[in-house]
Amino acid sequence: MKVGVSQDPLTSAVRLAIAGNAIDLGPENAVALEDLRQTIFQTFSEPLYGNLEGFRRSVAAAGCILYLADNAGEIVFDRLLIERLPMERITLAVRGHPVINDATMADAEAAGLHRLVTVIDNGSDAPGTMPDDCSTEFREVFEKADIIIAKGQGNYETLSDVPEKMFFLLKVKCPVIASRVALNTGAHAILPSGF
Repeated sequence: MKVGVSQDPLTSAVRLAIAGNAIDLGPENAVALEDLRQTIFQTFSEPLYGNLEGFRRSVAAAGCILYLADNAGEIVFDRLLIERLPMERITLAVRGHPVINDATMADAEAAGLHRLVTVIDNGSDAPGTMPDDCSTEFREVFEKADIIIAKGQGNYETLSDVPEKMFFLLKVKCPVIASRVALNTGAHAILPSGF
């Protein structure tokens, strides 16, 4: 699937970013190429829950966008979405130190993202994003952002109660989060804060 030739490139890129989150199996597991293909194709037939149109409007209106990366492997899928957003307004944040399989500066550079957008690390080695545990530089960008795009369930778990203008892109992977967001386990979602 080529994002640029789809009828709605932004929607396709959002779906692929969520597909990247869907293939995360943890630090010690490998993903077979065929499983990856199946996950990507399945992503386009899955319902997409949440508020895609609200996301589209918020991105268009935002002067400053903070994109919180999740895992190392899926950062390549994040690039597909970042390329469909106003890149000159984006700061990408990765983990400050390796933790589990989370994306770091080295992963952002391997994906070429440092050539597209400003990339910072959050100064933390915690899974998810806990602003109080992050660097001053990260907190300043976090506070000034008009919209925050947070990838993955870990970011949802740590930030879902933060009253910022935030959209979570994730695959719902456990019953606890499924119950909290009133979706089935396995659902693909783009959830605004407060959902």
